[in-house]
Amino acid sequence: MKQEIEIEFKNLLTADEFFRVSNHFSLSSSSFKKQSNHYFDTPSFDLKRNRCALRIREKDHTFTLTLKQPHPDGLLETHQIVSGDELKKMKESGGMLEGEISDILQHEFQIPVSNLRYLGTLSTNRAEIGYRDGLLVLDESEYLGITDYEVEYEAKDRETGQIVFESLLKEHNIPLRPTDNKIQRFFKLKENL
Repeated sequence: MKQEIEIEFKNLLTADEFFRVSNHFSLSSSSFKKQSNHYFDTPSFDLKRNRCALRIREKDHTFTLTLKQPHPDGLLETHQIVSGDELKKMKESGGMLEGEISDILQHEFQIPVSNLRYLGTLSTNRAEIGYRDGLLVLDESEYLGITDYEVEYEAKDRETGQIVFESLLKEHNIPLRPTDNKIQRFFKLKENL
């Protein structure tokens, strides 16, 4: 099990803004790599209610189960490597794999992991660039019949990260937009279908 604090800033982009920023950083289609996030929650959305998220990220033939939970500095992410067969089992029959994440859900949040269900998949074409002592990420995501575009900046500390991120947006004439994270956008759309 691996844990880390995620400090990131994000902003939705129009298609035009996305392509302008991509061109500015000389990104071509080969700069973008595909990844898929498979989301899980209980039928009564116990994870969402606790401001948590559970996903399995499929990337480069690897599968990582991640629990995101609130933390004063951002999000605490707990990671656990799983197999393709374990992903398939969770998608088809629900439930949860044994391990640290299962223990956290049951003991810290009292969420019955046997109730977990597969909700859907969000696929992303992602480019990552080292930028001003952090990581700049451009995402084109498809889920539930829509496509959206986003820029993220992952920083080592909140104060510096915010300055760098807002400066980047200003430099590219992009307005600061309140932006939910991907799973929140996915859930909002799913609830309205």
